[in-house]
Amino acid sequence: MNAGDAGAITESLEQAAALCDDLTPLVYARLFAAHPQMEPLFASDRNGQVRGEMLARVIEAILDFAGERKYAATLIQTEVVNHAGYDVPPAVFGVFFGTVAETLRDLIGAAWTADIDAAWTRLLADLDYYVTHPDQAETASG
Repeated sequence: MNAGDAGAITESLEQAAALCDDLTPLVYARLFAAHPQMEPLFASDRNGQVRGEMLARVIEAILDFAGERKYAATLIQTEVVNHAGYDVPPAVFGVFFGTVAETLRDLIGAAWTADIDAAWTRLLADLDYYVTHPDQAETASG
């Protein structure tokens, strides 16, 4: 990732925030439509607070991963293992990042530029490495 990519990722998140007070319902509706087996795992989250907290942490991790990478890579690897304990397979854990990107793309519409798309494509590919290699205490940062 480069500074331009980090800026494009941030820009897409800021544009979405300007259009929508809470991305949580949109992101999880998309996730559950694609992976209905995940919805029962949130049965006790009646008011959406758990989903909102999870999405907030994912966005924080995305911003760190696109930027300085102080903690996100290790956090992602750890959470892949943690979520396996909740019966969330790594493949589904990994699609959540793409689900966020798709939700942003649909929300901001024409403001989703080629630069933003390219930045998200690179980010998702980089994130996938950490999702698919959760057994490593440390991984190369690029």
